[in-house]
Amino acid sequence: MKISMILEKIDDKQLFVPAFQREFVWDRENAKQLMDSLIKEYPIGTLLLWETSNPPELKGDHKYDERQGAVRLLLDGQQRVTVLYMLINGKVPPYYSEKEIKKDPRGLYVNLETGELSYYVRARMEKNPLWNNITEVLNRKVRSRDVVRELVKIGEKIDRDREDKIDDTTRAIENIMDRGFKEQTIPAKASIREAINIFYKVNSSGVSLTDAELALAQISGYWPQARKQFKAKLSELEKVGYVFKLDFIVYALLGCLYHQGSEMNKLHAESNRDMLIKTWDLLEGKVLDYVVNLMKGHAYVDHTKEINSIYALIPIIVYCHDKGDQQLTDLDIRKMVKWFYYSQAKGRYVSQLPQKLDRDLRLLIESINPFDELLHVIEEDNRLKIETRDFVGRSISHPLFSLVKWYLKSRNAKCLTTGVEIRRNMGKKYQLENDHIFPYSLLKKKGYSRENRVKYQLAQELTNRAILTKYANRKKSYKEPDAYLRLVKENFPRALELQCIPEDQELWEIKNYELFLQKRREMLASNLNLFLEGITKTEETFTPLLIEELIEQGENEDLEFKSSLRWDVKKQELNRSLENVILKTVTAFANSEGGILLIGVADDGEILGLEPDFISLNGDKDKFQLHLRNILSNHLGHSFVSSKVHVEFPETKGLEVCKVKVIPANKPIFIKVKNKHGLEEEKFYVRSGNSSIELSPIETTDYIKNNF
Repeated sequence: MKISMILEKIDDKQLFVPAFQREFVWDRENAKQLMDSLIKEYPIGTLLLWETSNPPELKGDHKYDERQGAVRLLLDGQQRVTVLYMLINGKVPPYYSEKEIKKDPRGLYVNLETGELSYYVRARMEKNPLWNNITEVLNRKVRSRDVVRELVKIGEKIDRDREDKIDDTTRAIENIMDRGFKEQTIPAKASIREAINIFYKVNSSGVSLTDAELALAQISGYWPQARKQFKAKLSELEKVGYVFKLDFIVYALLGCLYHQGSEMNKLHAESNRDMLIKTWDLLEGKVLDYVVNLMKGHAYVDHTKEINSIYALIPIIVYCHDKGDQQLTDLDIRKMVKWFYYSQAKGRYVSQLPQKLDRDLRLLIESINPFDELLHVIEEDNRLKIETRDFVGRSISHPLFSLVKWYLKSRNAKCLTTGVEIRRNMGKKYQLENDHIFPYSLLKKKGYSRENRVKYQLAQELTNRAILTKYANRKKSYKEPDAYLRLVKENFPRALELQCIPEDQELWEIKNYELFLQKRREMLASNLNLFLEGITKTEETFTPLLIEELIEQGENEDLEFKSSLRWDVKKQELNRSLENVILKTVTAFANSEGGILLIGVADDGEILGLEPDFISLNGDKDKFQLHLRNILSNHLGHSFVSSKVHVEFPETKGLEVCKVKVIPANKPIFIKVKNKHGLEEEKFYVRSGNSSIELSPIETTDYIKNNF
């Protein structure tokens, strides 16, 4: 289909974009590369279209009327078509509004002699007739002869070769309208679900869509209003300084529904619809607003620009969602805030986001003191204490600077010039800025320039920053630090103390700059540690390993894997003798130091799940657990099983496994096993390495004497 025809069909309401499609996310570089490929006649890919007379909800204001008959929907290629529409027509396509275009590709310029593409640079283009807005060239408002005339006017020499070159480039751009995309079309008989599945497969093969965006496409298929409702709430939150993308909402929904951060495919099934709508109603109507107010009021986080990773809000959102109508206590909030601060300062979610959310969200439902345990998880990876070395060479982009800001707000620190509390700044004139205490212009003259990387980092170190209002920053200008800080001390006696700025006037001299930094590092480290520790006392916790982490360890003296309870994986048939193997393992753990048995995991750590066992029992995990406990109780006694054996069913990679935790017995445990003659014999098992072994009568006597 020709590009000119694509644009006509969009305007004639014959070609639409479904609501489940992602937003426009291309940047200017993507737009420039597309136009470069078109000019040079390089391949530009295909379009995936769907012809249907029963379309899902459409992007934009248009509502489908069945009298239109079959229409075409653009499933793949929307980013390219949107760029072309805007660069050719100079306006936003009807399926978007101006405010939805976050990275506007318009304003692209082309050099009509060289074919070079660039966005406007005044120094290169202002008086150069060769540089023209590509939209005007595409619409033939600029012709090659116009350019030649202008070049002649300014004294340029134009020979035949140069004139031909300008003409060829201009024609190549004009011919873009006649270039075409190859089409692939999904037939009209396809259902919405089938179309979304094809859309998913097309996009999952590349890197163009995130897992969250693909999940949102599936959600939009069975809940057409979802995207519109999500965007409306995001717009509402943006007005109070909390800016999120649609991905964030998908993570929040996955967390609330499944306490996970990785398996987005759990949201693909239409069976989620009612639960999803109910969860969203709670998030939209209560939880999101509550969390924003909590962060503003208790954590001093005025906007998301201050947050190093907004995904630290997901556990907080999920926790508040889980509480339902139950009010959080002051202690709950303090622990939550304390964990949030450390999650930012220690970069909890800067990498491996889905995996870390998996672990953290699971702790929310498994722990009595979840935020104590979450804090312990951070401590396992990184020390909690903030030290002076943590500040060395760190700029304001480092998460420590946000923590410094929140701390200063908590103690009602004041702007050094106006005396206005930085916690309560009002109006654009009093927005906060991060000002150099020792002006960079002065430090540069003393050798702290870009030429010396180490010195430059010290000049830009966050400890050389104070929080001022915009008005104060403009007024301060480039005053010598000693003169400026003396004036601050006179006008607002406590302002320096409240911003943790050394008051030793010798340190204010430019020659003592690095001594000033060292002193302020010490002050900030000490005060921040006291601040964080003082938020609330954290309980000592024991954080259990996730099931994935257990499996990664491999079998050892206190961990064993079994493929099933009673299903022979190799023969693919029921084999009740396998139940004796489970019994032997539990007994060995009980007679040793205890341990964990995972059923549904192969010896090599492959996760097999419990479905074959469920089928063999004509039931589910409840029937499985009942059967397992009956086996153990019949041989080991009800008292032992009820007090020393704990059974859970953790889920990993979409499969359930059985986790049997065995606590050491208070007395020796024997089991009766039939010998080859069918007679019962008492056996005594213990752990040896990663195996369960039988002891001889003499060995059993010695073992019991030494261990019970």
